[in-house]
Amino acid sequence: MRRARPLLGTFVEIAVAGAPPAEMEAAVEAAFTAVATVHRLMSFHDEASDISRLNRSAFDHPVAVHRWTFEVLDAALEFHRRSAGVFDIGVAPALQALGLLPLRDGETPLPSAVAKDADAIALLSDGTVRFRDCAVRIDVGGIAKGYAVDRAVEVLRHCGMGEGVVNAGGDLAVFGPHPHAIHIRDPRRPQRPMCEVGLRDTALASSAGRFDPLASSEPVASAVIDPRSGAPVHGVVGATVRAPTCVVADALTKIVMATGEGAGPLMESYGASALFVTEAGGVHVTADWQDGVHLAA
Repeated sequence: MRRARPLLGTFVEIAVAGAPPAEMEAAVEAAFTAVATVHRLMSFHDEASDISRLNRSAFDHPVAVHRWTFEVLDAALEFHRRSAGVFDIGVAPALQALGLLPLRDGETPLPSAVAKDADAIALLSDGTVRFRDCAVRIDVGGIAKGYAVDRAVEVLRHCGMGEGVVNAGGDLAVFGPHPHAIHIRDPRRPQRPMCEVGLRDTALASSAGRFDPLASSEPVASAVIDPRSGAPVHGVVGATVRAPTCVVADALTKIVMATGEGAGPLMESYGASALFVTEAGGVHVTADWQDGVHLAA
């Protein structure tokens, strides 16, 4: 059984197998509910979301958030610390300055280089969140999609599904006894597949330049921001990461986009592998993944 719905700013596809149709239908519906919950809680665009409430009020007073939002923020701050600030959910002002995120009514542009210190966001023991700097404005788009995929897989497993795939616009996870062949697009020519990878009981995420096939056959500048400069990353035009969970793979793609081979030690610590393409056209694959990546002719 395979179903798809528009969520998380993309199409989310969920497929399961190996159970009676009614059970699969119920499991898929429950998994979509989990994804929709993440979307509702963590959307920058929804003024009622946890993220919007934090951006409005967390400097003035602690703000209570959903447990899932708290978990995503906790993971984001861990990636921030372990990447020496390269992964930073405080890049929302830079995305707003580029027109990739909206400014709210009455909201003024902020300097793009903000929230480089993880201590600017305080996760309190009672489940509330406080910003210690009035210039902090966050966006969890670099990690929430992976988290949503993991929550959907968790629901499918809880419902007794023995095999499945959750794919949120290229951030995906597979589970079950059979391997799945996944095709990765060439970030330089997005209409062409670059390679095929085999996955089983693992997750995959990709980041690259933005691509609108109705406007042009060429990708445009990346929406991944390097917080050290407040500008889109350069040097790496696309990165794909395989990791035990999709939230880890999703976050690590941004770090690889910003640092290339410099992300190696951090990747290894998370049990992750990477493939990335440089502006010069070089294709780099970590040694532990080379046998599983089959480049197209």
